[in-house]
Amino acid sequence: MDNLERLFREYHGPIVRYLTRRLGDRDLAEELAQETFVRALRHEPVARERAWLFAVATNLVRDEARRDARERKRLALLTHEAAAAGPHEPEAWSGDQLADQLREQALARRAVDALAERDRMALLMREEGLDYHEIAAALGLSVGSVGTTLSRARRRLVEVYETLQRGPASVRHGARAAMEGSDVA
Repeated sequence: MDNLERLFREYHGPIVRYLTRRLGDRDLAEELAQETFVRALRHEPVARERAWLFAVATNLVRDEARRDARERKRLALLTHEAAAAGPHEPEAWSGDQLADQLREQALARRAVDALAERDRMALLMREEGLDYHEIAAALGLSVGSVGTTLSRARRRLVEVYETLQRGPASVRHGARAAMEGSDVA
């Protein structure tokens, strides 16, 4: 139990920040971080504990994404049924600074989400302070390919963000470009 307490004190903050950036939801990040440490409690000690914890957190994000996809399908069906029931009025955005800031945050989130999963995870892990060896271990990459992966991910993030800023017509092209060639290390 002492080892788990040490792991929690040392890595809880970074894991929660990583998950919050990845998910965009602090409450859900806290839940997944808690599950990460529960799994650490059940697991034998590992040599690269930081990389292992981030790999577990990444796998929990993937599980959550699958659950989300199922929920989106269900909500799409409900939305379709509601639309068939009658028209509704969309909410209007106010022109104040808060609305602008929210739009910018949404663009940034969409740009990050448009990246290939490995690129997105590598960027978020590096932002959280993991070194190349830890990122390589968590994502199953060679240490030598981490730098290339990060460089490519940064370049694509900028490209997608700029594409999103230009408007809807260029979004499909930008998102598709971000996903293409994602397996090249």
